[in-house]
Amino acid sequence: MDAGLLSAIGAAVVWGTYIFVLKRSFAGYPPAGLTVLINASAIAWFLPVTLATTDLATGGIGGIVRGVAGAGLPAVAVVAGTAAATAAAFVLFLRAIDEGDVSYVTPINKVVPMFVLPLEVLLLGEVLAPIQVAGVVVATAAVYVANYEPGGLLAPLTSAVHSRPAQLALVSAACYAVADLGRRVALQELAIQGTLWVPLLLAGVALVLLPSALRNPASVTRRDAPKFLAVGALVALGEHLTTVAFAALPASVASPVINTQAIVAVVLGGVILGERYFRVRLVAALLAVAGVGMIAL
Repeated sequence: MDAGLLSAIGAAVVWGTYIFVLKRSFAGYPPAGLTVLINASAIAWFLPVTLATTDLATGGIGGIVRGVAGAGLPAVAVVAGTAAATAAAFVLFLRAIDEGDVSYVTPINKVVPMFVLPLEVLLLGEVLAPIQVAGVVVATAAVYVANYEPGGLLAPLTSAVHSRPAQLALVSAACYAVADLGRRVALQELAIQGTLWVPLLLAGVALVLLPSALRNPASVTRRDAPKFLAVGALVALGEHLTTVAFAALPASVASPVINTQAIVAVVLGGVILGERYFRVRLVAALLAVAGVGMIAL
């Protein structure tokens, strides 16, 4: 099996597990403070990879700083904008899974392409194929199925409109869509190296959320400290695998494979946490992944 495909599958498992771990082990932490601490841990794990593999490695951390400073205003703007969108998306997602079931929130949050495609058409001149339009419909149907309970035909739509976790998950998906566009511009048009992009993005997100984290700090107990180290390693590994996958495979292959993380999160939430409506939400996750795959063709 191709190494890029293996990396994409590995990334899906890592990110799906990460979503589950956030719900199970970090409930009660303020979202901004939690994100800053996790990102700091991930950067600490990943920085040696950046120093060993980028063109700035010979200059150490100082070389990285000088390289970023000399990258020009467009690159700085893209990094800053992508970091801000990612920060908003992740905090909203944390709030969504804090208020709702993982198996309910995750399929809704994975309809990012529903927002990406219109933005690509308007901003980047993307031309949609019929299969991609159908994919948007399928991904949107996942939101309906995730909200399904016995009752009237329109009951799931009404539930999604009035459900706070669903609202947060959808807004988070829209923010992730903006971040995805920024990632594409950074890695393709601006040709920022992947192993440099990972710590830049993680650090940018942490800086955006730092003021909020300082106002409402996360109090880490000695018992939880190893958890932050472990989840930081998980994030570093997930980002690395994602980078390898996108470097080796077309986005149309890597993206739908990595987004199967929704299935991983739903299965873990249903089997281990015993969340309600497991079968229905598993169907929703499958629909979301199918829609993403059709859109990426």
